[in-house]
Amino acid sequence: MRGMWIGAAAALLVLTAGAASAGTLKFSATLKGADETPPNDSTGTGSVTATLDTTSRLFSYKVTYSGLTGPAVAAHFHGPAAAGASAPPQVPVPKTDLANPMQDKATLTPDQVKQLEGGQWYFNIHTAAHPGGELRGQLAEVK
Repeated sequence: MRGMWIGAAAALLVLTAGAASAGTLKFSATLKGADETPPNDSTGTGSVTATLDTTSRLFSYKVTYSGLTGPAVAAHFHGPAAAGASAPPQVPVPKTDLANPMQDKATLTPDQVKQLEGGQWYFNIHTAAHPGGELRGQLAEVK
């Protein structure tokens, strides 16, 4: 009987440890022209809030913005890159979802999760006046 209790306690410990490592991480970024590469003088502003389910790798985001020089023509999460560096798109915002607010979900690869958790992703919004990007912000985990 004692062996059964020890086995049950060990199984419970393993399940609890697994549940503790799973969870939801939160990220945010402030979008501004001065953070673009190269910087620009846009007076537009914006913000990104996002969550990552560490078990399913489901990445959910909401982007709000105002004051752009014109309509958004593209928007993406890019990486891996430090602030001030450029990188290819990792998660594009669908063209049909560029209106304010932008909101969607994507399942990330394990490498993308590592990049995001490591602070190596940024988000930017492109306009006709700023085809390389009008607003940009580096994502950071909210603790």
